[in-house]
Amino acid sequence: MKRALALIAFLAAASFSGAAYSGGRDDDDDDGGGRHHDRDEIPRYVVDPWWPKPLPNRWVTGAVGGICLDHNDHVFGINRSDITALELRVGKVAAPPVIEYNQEGDVVQAWGDPNVLPLAIHGCFIDHERNLWIAGSGGGMIQKWTRDGKLLLQIGHRTQCDGPCGESASLNSSTTVLNQPADIAVDPVNGDVYIADGYGNHRVVVFNRNGQYLRQWGSKGTGPGQFAFVGGGHPHCVVMSREGLLYVCDRGNDRVQVFTKQGVLVETIPVKPGTGNVPHPDGTPGRMAVGSALDLAFYGRLQRYLLNVDTGNEVLWILDRHVRRGEIPPIIGGFGSHGHNAGNFTLLHMIDVDSKGNLYTSETVDGRRLQKFVPKGTLSPRKIDTYMGSPHYEPFPDPTP
Repeated sequence: MKRALALIAFLAAASFSGAAYSGGRDDDDDDGGGRHHDRDEIPRYVVDPWWPKPLPNRWVTGAVGGICLDHNDHVFGINRSDITALELRVGKVAAPPVIEYNQEGDVVQAWGDPNVLPLAIHGCFIDHERNLWIAGSGGGMIQKWTRDGKLLLQIGHRTQCDGPCGESASLNSSTTVLNQPADIAVDPVNGDVYIADGYGNHRVVVFNRNGQYLRQWGSKGTGPGQFAFVGGGHPHCVVMSREGLLYVCDRGNDRVQVFTKQGVLVETIPVKPGTGNVPHPDGTPGRMAVGSALDLAFYGRLQRYLLNVDTGNEVLWILDRHVRRGEIPPIIGGFGSHGHNAGNFTLLHMIDVDSKGNLYTSETVDGRRLQKFVPKGTLSPRKIDTYMGSPHYEPFPDPTP
């Protein structure tokens, strides 16, 4: 019976997926703003250098582990409050871990106790009931909060993991405790919670809305349905599409794996193989970078485009999901490069997109900031440069006449 149900789920997902991605020109050929364009053009994003506005109270954010948006297009940037000794010495103050910004970049509210929130704050998610979920890649739990800071639910333990914390001792087995979880997605249909339990363990684990264990899938390896065995963030993200499929970032293996809600593998999308720790498919070693698939978001009508965070190369790649059934969504372009100026990236980490198509990014470790990128039509790949074998541009505004 279980095998039959799994087969039915797979066929249904594949059929729906194929319908959503089928070829041909239709209303799916616009850029999210009603502007139609040729198939070889790619969406253009331009950085907004004035967003967000300066923080009050001499605040400085630490590493910005996650970013997520609510129903009002308000942006929640969650940071680790790990400011430097020099910043403290010159009178700066660690910003609260949770900061909510409006569309103009003003701080709406800020809250959170670093001693209560997950260790090494990581991904976040705003669910359909407007609650904030936070993961932490330093311990064994995730938490669910109201938007103004009331704790509603905790899955796992802040300092205890599924076995010793860390990837070298992964057990991948506990039904109550996690091991350095990276990200969360909540199903709007029934409230089930999908967790990328991926810095210590190597699995996607599912709990119901009350925190009771339901199922899991994944293990160490490079095969179908497995996640990279070294390098952390395996898996690093879990994002649900409009079709109800789970797009899961397999960071070290340089790929995105797509599953049904029951864990049936539907599709594997490679992203610049050879970037991460795990060897390239031809056997040559990777660059020992952090990997090329850390987070993703959807953009455009019917979620045509897949925006992928490639931290190993400090680029945000744009993939086109509008392909025929069985075809792999290709990389059609990308933007950004390493640096500290507006429009550059320093350890680009997590992303989200608002209802108008604006893209928001978080940077961690040495980056420690948020950025906003605004959609500005399209570009032809014939008019831009090439980087890592794909069309590429810098997301800078047009020069002032």
